[in-house]
Amino acid sequence: MLDEKVRIDKWLWAARFFKTRALATTAVNGGKVHLAGQRIKASRAVKLHDLYEIHRGFERLQVSVEALADRRGSAAIAQTLYRETEQSIARREKEAEQRKLSRLQHPVIDHRPTKQERRKIRIISGKA
Repeated sequence: MLDEKVRIDKWLWAARFFKTRALATTAVNGGKVHLAGQRIKASRAVKLHDLYEIHRGFERLQVSVEALADRRGSAAIAQTLYRETEQSIARREKEAEQRKLSRLQHPVIDHRPTKQERRKIRIISGKA
């Protein structure tokens, strides 16, 4: 842990939001990390109690900085570096549930249709 300045890309990597520091830098420069609604640069110094919004895939996390670190440690230590807001947790769970339900609406077919299934498809679609 440090009491000095830590770059945001190093902190994101140390807090295990990204697997490599290069990925963290790319995400910050690509506009995936915001502070107070504004894009930031990878060289920005992290301060305690800053509130960052991090876009990672489908997830949007809103985290508050609780501690500083510039070295990657264990996952248990990484979890002490930040605290996710209650609104962020609720929104993330809701969006995950919506994605799960949308996947159920479009079932994945694990095989090609048989001749009998193709005939049924043509009858249902009105092309018979």
